[in-house]
Amino acid sequence: MCTLDPRSIDRDVPAALNHVIDELLRRRVAEARAVEGTFAADIAGRVAAFAAGGGRRRSQLLWWSMRAVGGGADEAEAALRVGAAVELIQTCALIHDDVMDGSRLRRGSPSVHVALDRQYGTDGLDRPPGGFGGSGAVLAGDLALVWADDAFTEALLTTPHSAGLGAQWRAMRTEMVAGQYLDLQTQATGSRSVGRAMRTAVLKTAQYSAVHPLLLGARLAGAGERTLRGLGRAGLCAGIAFQLQNDLQGVFGDPRRTGKSAGEDLRTGKATYLMAVARALCVRGGDTEGLRFLDAVVGSPAATERELRRVIDLLESCGARAHVAGRAERLCARAVRTLRQTELAPGPAGHVTRLLLDAGGVVLSGADSGGDAEAGGDGVGGGGPAGVGAFTGAAPGRAVAVSGAGR
Repeated sequence: MCTLDPRSIDRDVPAALNHVIDELLRRRVAEARAVEGTFAADIAGRVAAFAAGGGRRRSQLLWWSMRAVGGGADEAEAALRVGAAVELIQTCALIHDDVMDGSRLRRGSPSVHVALDRQYGTDGLDRPPGGFGGSGAVLAGDLALVWADDAFTEALLTTPHSAGLGAQWRAMRTEMVAGQYLDLQTQATGSRSVGRAMRTAVLKTAQYSAVHPLLLGARLAGAGERTLRGLGRAGLCAGIAFQLQNDLQGVFGDPRRTGKSAGEDLRTGKATYLMAVARALCVRGGDTEGLRFLDAVVGSPAATERELRRVIDLLESCGARAHVAGRAERLCARAVRTLRQTELAPGPAGHVTRLLLDAGGVVLSGADSGGDAEAGGDGVGGGGPAGVGAFTGAAPGRAVAVSGAGR
């Protein structure tokens, strides 16, 4: 095993990660080709192409967390390999998510299930459930998960902290699946609970997008419990903000930037925090007509462009958009303050902060000013909407209070 120079990697972390990921994918596709050529071309090749894309935010968080708690040459190779495994977990999650949501686009290109159906002319056939493309995409996501576990297992061979890392990895995988199931179950039952929407956001996105990458990186370098708690709190706040921004982008974003069809979240009736807050604000304001309109249009595949435009206007006029955007900003501010209270190396800590703020999608002019912006509720007329109280999200080993997030 060669010794990597972490200072050299610091100069271009995405390039170092891409090098490791590309080599891993090359080997895995070659192994698949040795098993069966069609499987390798249709499934393994698509998994590799999917995993080769993306912004590498999660794996960069892992790297800089490792560096921020004092990790160096002894941890560099393992950090890159675990980072690659995290990117493959993300690949699994997105491929499966597209099947379950019926999303036809991902990153501006056809989703894996759509590409498979187009290749074989099976689009529109509904047997087996989900069609040929959907079934094939489920297998592609499964393969990404297998590759992720393989990469993680290989990384453990180079670190003395395998026990803590293994527990963190297991928690991340289980929480990701639990969050995805809550998302499906909420849509199936028609739940409109603000608290359920937030709980889903924590499990489905916040934990594996921010908390677990930070803690995996810190554990690689043998961080203490106090440091782990601080990173967990900061990651939870920024991870929730990331999901809230995703909710906003799913409705208000430009499809050319989001890579998703306009109005997709509204037509599928995605049970987001944004929609839960909108309904709560309509109830609070006595807007029964607006509430009836939301119930009639959101979740209707037959909704017209005009109706969707009216929903978007309502989300603006009732204050839901401003509420969710403000919530994301306050959470990011809290993440920054928490990081500054955690004992971290200043340079790498700055990279962690920038990555978390980028995930939260906000620019904080007063991130380090005043008291806790969360303390005064959700900022809707001095308090949260009806049904919005206090939410406690659990970072591993510690309960983290996120005021006003709902229950």
